[in-house]
Amino acid sequence: MSNQELIETTKTFVKDTLKDAEGGHDWFHIERVYKNALLIAKSETVDPLVVALGALLHDIADSKFHDGDSTIGPKVAGAFLLKHNVDSATINHVIKIIENISYSSNLGTEKAFKSLELDVVQDADRLDALGAIGIARTFNYGGFKNRTLYDPEIAPNLNMTKAEYKASNAPTINHFYEKLLLLKDKMNTTTGHKIAKQRHQYMVDFLKQFDAEWKGEK
Repeated sequence: MSNQELIETTKTFVKDTLKDAEGGHDWFHIERVYKNALLIAKSETVDPLVVALGALLHDIADSKFHDGDSTIGPKVAGAFLLKHNVDSATINHVIKIIENISYSSNLGTEKAFKSLELDVVQDADRLDALGAIGIARTFNYGGFKNRTLYDPEIAPNLNMTKAEYKASNAPTINHFYEKLLLLKDKMNTTTGHKIAKQRHQYMVDFLKQFDAEWKGEK
């Protein structure tokens, strides 16, 4: 099987696996991350197959939809790649990307695993949490979890531990301050940071408008 055939087979597998997924973590999210990763990779010296597979499989079993179990995704991805006779080095690298890509996995600690391929896929994933799509995904997930839109009495927690982040049921607006507005300065690549800067400003403008409307000023 050629690399391109493997990528197309992986796309089909991911589409089928995530056909009933929540709207912010479905196939279309994966597709956007995949495209972002390919764009960023053009300016980096990376293994294109690892980047492609890492992007396509990074959310194959997101722990937030599996009772917090972060081991399922790597196991599913590893089994799929092994079934298609992918070499062990590539499989291990993709698994490490899945294990270390999430925002929560890096809270309060240095990255347990480092690679340029992880940097690229992580930036691509974080870009999809920013800008217009980031706003849409945030409110979609908040609605999915039946969370309060906003509560002025509940201040954002800007120093959350990994456990607090995973257990949080804070109003949706708080998520912008607790995570999304912090992503711009956490990008790994020059291309990722450049795109993130524009999307970040879009969210800042949105939050200013939201606050003004909430207060009845506009």
